[in-house]
Amino acid sequence: MRGTRDPTSADDGRDARDRAEATVHAHLDALLASGDCGESLADDVRLTIMGTGETTCGREAVAALLAYLHRRAFAAPPIVRTLIANQETAMIEAEFAGVHAGEFAGIAPTGRQVRVAYTVAYDCGSHSITAVRLYLPLDTLVQQLRES
Repeated sequence: MRGTRDPTSADDGRDARDRAEATVHAHLDALLASGDCGESLADDVRLTIMGTGETTCGREAVAALLAYLHRRAFAAPPIVRTLIANQETAMIEAEFAGVHAGEFAGIAPTGRQVRVAYTVAYDCGSHSITAVRLYLPLDTLVQQLRES
């Protein structure tokens, strides 16, 4: 019958969803372990900081930006609360929590603790992340660095 899916079929998009989820997990695991988070990124990946519209393009540049945020400007590995995925996208709800360890937004290292909730949307290809949309409230982060 046309338009009817075989209910015994194993692939109703689950394989693609599982690949997207596994790709994002590998990326996050590399960030947590101070590994190369670029291995899960497509060559032409684009990262957009949604609050500012700033974009960074290319595997090396995006991996370097993420390493800078999580390892150099801050000692703040992502704390992932939720990860959801479908065939082409994945999203995380996370916390950016750690210590201000390096220059950020023109502010010299303060050693202050920061904690900001954020989300990330990922577009996924067959085995790599093709786009990253980062919803990180930078104004809140800067405010925490400037508080007495």
